[in-house]
Order: sequence, then C-alpha cells, then structure tokens
Amino acid sequence: MESFYDNVSKESLIYLSVALAVLIFLYWSTSVILKRLGKNPKYLLPTGSFRKLATPLVLIFLSILIRLKSLRDVLNLEEAGFWFRKASTLLFIFAMTWVMIALLKIVKQIVIRNYDVGVEDNLKARKVYTQFTILERIFIFIIILLAVGFSLMSFPEIRQLGLSIFASAGVAGIIIGFSAQKFIGTILAGIQIAIAQPIKLDDVVIVEGEWGRIEEITLTYVVVAIWDKRRLIVPTPYFIDKPFQNWTKTSADILGTVFLYVDYNVPFDKLREELTRVLNETDLWDGKVNVLQVTDSKPNHVEVRALMSAKDSPTAWDLRVHVREKLIVYLQENYPESIARTRIRIDQDHQK
Repeated sequence: MESFYDNVSKESLIYLSVALAVLIFLYWSTSVILKRLGKNPKYLLPTGSFRKLATPLVLIFLSILIRLKSLRDVLNLEEAGFWFRKASTLLFIFAMTWVMIALLKIVKQIVIRNYDVGVEDNLKARKVYTQFTILERIFIFIIILLAVGFSLMSFPEIRQLGLSIFASAGVAGIIIGFSAQKFIGTILAGIQIAIAQPIKLDDVVIVEGEWGRIEEITLTYVVVAIWDKRRLIVPTPYFIDKPFQNWTKTSADILGTVFLYVDYNVPFDKLREELTRVLNETDLWDGKVNVLQVTDSKPNHVEVRALMSAKDSPTAWDLRVHVREKLIVYLQENYPESIARTRIRIDQDHQK
C-alpha cells in the first residue's frame, strides 16, 4: 500500500517546508520588532500597532504560500494552478489594502496624540485633527478604489472589456463626466476644506441661521451639532460656495454684547460701575474686555451696549445672559425711573 510520501515529490516537500519556515520566521520577527518599538518610549510607534497589522500580515504570507507550485504538488492539485494563482493575487491585493489602511491609522495616531483637543486653547489641535481626519478618509477612498480596480483588472476578460470601453468612450465618457461632476466637486470640496480649513472640528459656526459646533467632517457632508441637540447635515461644497459665520476660526475667545434700552436720565457712570462689579464676581469673564458705551439715541430711549469677553462662545453666551439679568435687576431696584417708557405730551392750551 502506497503512503502519502510515496505520491509526493520530496523536492516539493522540502521547498514547501522551507517556505513555510521562512514565512513563520518573518511573521515572528516582525511581531517582535513592532512590539518592542511599541514598548520603547524612544520610538513613536504606539502600543497595539502589531494587533492592527497581525491579521493582514498573515494573509499576505498566506497569499505567498498559496502561489507556491510546491503546495499544489503536495496537494496533487497541479491542474488547479490558475485558481490558486488567482486566489493568491486577490488575497494579496486585499491584504495589502488592509495593511495600508492600518498603517495610515497608525500614522494618524502618532501625529494627533501630541495634540489634545480637550484643552481650552485647542486651536492647533483641532487644525491637525481636522486635516488628518479628512485626508485619512480621502486616502482610504483612493486605496480601496485602486484595490478594486487592480482586482478587476486581474481577470483577463474584465481587462479586455475595460480596454474596449476606454477605446470607445467618446460621447459616453462626456456624459458620464457631466453626471459625475457634482460628485467630483463634492470630493474636491472635502479636499479643499482639509487644506484651507475654513472650518475645523469643534468650530463654533452659524449656518443657515443655526448656532452650533462642527461635529463631523466627511468627504461629502458636514455634521453641525446645534445647541438644542439637533443635527444639521450640510454638503461640503456649502462651506466653499456660501458665506457663513465661524466664531473660532483663529481663536476660541470671543466678545459678547448686551444691549439695554433705557431712559435719558439713566446714570451711565453708575451703570459702568455695576457692570464692572458683576463681571468681577463671575468666573465666566476672562478679565480682558469690559466696556459700556452709548451706541444710539432715539426720541424715546437711549441704546446702551455692554461689551465683555469670554474664553469661548458657550461661556460668552452664559456671560451675556448673566450680565443682562443683573443689569436689569440693578435698574429696577435703584433707578426704576430710568427704564425706557413711552411719553405723551399733553398740550394745556389744547385741553382748554
């Protein structure tokens, strides 16, 4: 009775054994190097990097192993060589795509870990985080698109079909180009936002009359978290084509205003003193700007503007509400006659 070894080429067994040993050694040495780099504080490689690369590396080594002729000889499947090679090619493309995306995420983690978005002065951190978030999605989109293209082109039938389509593109290509114009414009707008940064993650903006923060930026749309917990979904070209307010474009600190409409006999100096006292007694004020000015006068009232500063827009909103309330209460309690009223002059001669 013939054994398994009698039907298998000894040379194929040796080649397969050597190849398997080499692949195992490469996988082991790669894991050791990556784990040591992750533990050594001198290097920038973050911990857990090997876990992200382990599975795609195994698939790459497996694709190499599947392509070996010695494996087919050992399995006695030489007639299935085409399918082994095709499976190896597709598996290699898939694994390499996985590796490139994992490496991209590791690079992003290396860069942004030096920037803390949670601190008060986080402008630079938000710039870096926004750029890498958008560019990461762009590169992932390109990598996946190329991987799908290479996978399809590995089939001769599809390759010939593709060449025929390109050769006879003509009017069809123009039609497709016009049809994809809006989609391409949206993608380009996402790239422009990543480079020019008219908006960044966590920016305070006013869009379509709504006050909110930039919560998410993708290639095709931007999510604005509105103050009342609604979400406004805006296409990315909007922030390139249309005007909008960005309260934190260059810095997080912002000025707040409170308008009061009072009578002509209001004591402005006393009102300034009260504004200073109110600001000094609250932690909402950052101590930079404290101004009270008469900005307009009407027949029936005077417009007074209180100007104050805060570290960011949410704090400025709370500060404005606080100051408005305190100044109104101060006028009610101390100068009620200074509250604006409508006056009617009665002519004594006309009464007679």
